[in-house]
Amino acid sequence: MQYENKPSKFSWGCLGDIDEGRKNLGPDMPVLMYRLFQYTLKDILTREYDEETAGSLYRAAGYLAGTELAKNVLDLSGDFDFFIANLTNKLKELKIGVLRIEKADLNSLSYTFTVSEDLDCSGLPVSGETICDYDEGFLAGILKTYSGHSFTVKEIDCWSTGDRTCRFTATSK
Repeated sequence: MQYENKPSKFSWGCLGDIDEGRKNLGPDMPVLMYRLFQYTLKDILTREYDEETAGSLYRAAGYLAGTELAKNVLDLSGDFDFFIANLTNKLKELKIGVLRIEKADLNSLSYTFTVSEDLDCSGLPVSGETICDYDEGFLAGILKTYSGHSFTVKEIDCWSTGDRTCRFTATSK
């Protein structure tokens, strides 16, 4: 990822004290509002640049988010099975999606994951295209933080292609 070697101004502290700032509304918001933000931003990036650049920027943002989530929320101390169980529980607890691992080759560091009920596309109309660029980066950032190896993550099935779950392949670079 081209943004990996450039310094980030983001830190976990940038998220602020949500409990203090949202005493009445609390920490949750509807998926509708998340998608409104995500898809309007992607529309502007696509119009300002192009679809490929917008997708690349979304993957980069997802990568940064995945890296920071892994460092600040996940327990990275265990073996692979412990890591996947922890990741699965956290993604469900945070209402990001329901993770399932379909294949894992620990020798070649290649995996196939599904994420159901995900924030990005579950319930969208079928467009014939995979659209979860952010999730590709998000998973790549999490895997790199856990393993120390860089990964290429590619969405191969998506709600928007007519599937009812998103499927990703992850391979070590």
